[in-house]
Amino acid sequence: MSRKIKIFDTTLRDGEQSPGCSMHLSEKLELALQLERLGVDVIEAGFAIASPGDFKSVKAVAETIKDCQIASLCRALPRDIDASYEALRGAAAPRLHIFLATSPIHLKYKLRMTQDEVLERIADMVKYAKKLISNVEFSAEDASRTPLPYLLKAIQTAIDNGADTVNIPDTVGYSTPQEMFEIISYLKNNLIGVEKVDISCHNHNDLGCGVANSLACVLAGATQVECTINGIGERAGNASLEEVVMALNTRKDFYGVYTNINTKQIYRTSRMLSNIIGVQIPPTKPIVGANAFAHESGIHQHGVLAEKTTYEILSPEDVGVPENKIVLGKHSGKHAFAEHLKEMSYELSENELLDMFDKFKALCDKKKYVSRKDIEALLAHKEKVAGDGEYALNNFGVSRTTKGRSAATVELVHKELVHFATDEGDGPVDASFKAINKIIAKEISLTDFSVSSVTEGKDALGEAIVKIKYGENTATGRGISTDIIESSLLAYINAVNKLVMEE
Repeated sequence: MSRKIKIFDTTLRDGEQSPGCSMHLSEKLELALQLERLGVDVIEAGFAIASPGDFKSVKAVAETIKDCQIASLCRALPRDIDASYEALRGAAAPRLHIFLATSPIHLKYKLRMTQDEVLERIADMVKYAKKLISNVEFSAEDASRTPLPYLLKAIQTAIDNGADTVNIPDTVGYSTPQEMFEIISYLKNNLIGVEKVDISCHNHNDLGCGVANSLACVLAGATQVECTINGIGERAGNASLEEVVMALNTRKDFYGVYTNINTKQIYRTSRMLSNIIGVQIPPTKPIVGANAFAHESGIHQHGVLAEKTTYEILSPEDVGVPENKIVLGKHSGKHAFAEHLKEMSYELSENELLDMFDKFKALCDKKKYVSRKDIEALLAHKEKVAGDGEYALNNFGVSRTTKGRSAATVELVHKELVHFATDEGDGPVDASFKAINKIIAKEISLTDFSVSSVTEGKDALGEAIVKIKYGENTATGRGISTDIIESSLLAYINAVNKLVMEE
């Protein structure tokens, strides 16, 4: 029989540590709910002791998610474990994830501990955690640069003191697939009681081997893979969940394993993360990139038209890429719209459905035809209620000045009152952002700005992404419209609202 590979998603913890990929609490909850729909086995919600914000997010995810295990990372210290325990109290299935370095370089320069002291700490902290929560994972940080005999002792110590999962990280992305295969094989063959625990791998992508190393670990007998959506993470990122899962799924004949992942939710999850953190998916990104299923070569086109499997080893439908055929128009009713959402596997509340239908009808006034990709883009940008302090765009106008600069007048609704301001800038977007700053009376800095097309044609939807900073706080905003100036304003206001909520 094929064996199950557990998928441990650390997008909310390791992924968020990637520069520019921070998320607000509401966004973490939105992504956690999508990871639950995706079918991951474990969601690592954060590092509870790292900050009050991390503690709050771990607690919120733990209390919200019911069908996945929720893990919190902690150093091998009682105060870390206590903080994670408190944050996980409301979880249906909590997991404490303890880590301690084992490589000579980490012991000498970071921990300043002897090998025996590390073994003693592992025993004490795993035992301590086990008294609080029955599900404990131990990670040997920098395991891939740890001599195998000592790594065996460290992992055996964790198992002997109650660890249910032992993780073998390639923390700095140093190893090769052959080396990771040999490490996992050595542990499988020499650990006592290995059949009672999950052996996990956590591979970084510094040399571009994160996915390949993870697949090698599976071949060697690992039963859990730790990964992130779109491969985000520190430095060059982590093994990409979508690539690992689809490799195992597409090559069942070779790997002989399965996962619980609902692959039709992969594309939606990838797009959601991209929208949340404001980082575009490269077109050549495997599985979810815009070119993943595109064929420009004449030879390839001929082959695909004759038989898809000549050049396609998986289909767009396998990962939930929406079809782009025309589905609805401005005369379509709410019932037809709701039925199409069901076909696309979206479940919305009545209020969300009414809000999305209004946005759909507004889009129909701007576009002759609306495709599934248009609807997918609208759904990816559906707004959440942000509270009484939320600013909303009421109207705007832009023009050229006699000096060749641009002028903008912006109207915002705030607490049911309309406020407006006019300013000048180097272009219509710059002038509009300055006018918004006047209304909210804050000198906000724009740190990044991009606009791209998310659908096809001259009436395509344009997506704007902005990153702003006010004091020590940063926020990412997204906006979508057939008018790129409007999408830019919506993105800026979206980011402003996040900063206002944090005050």
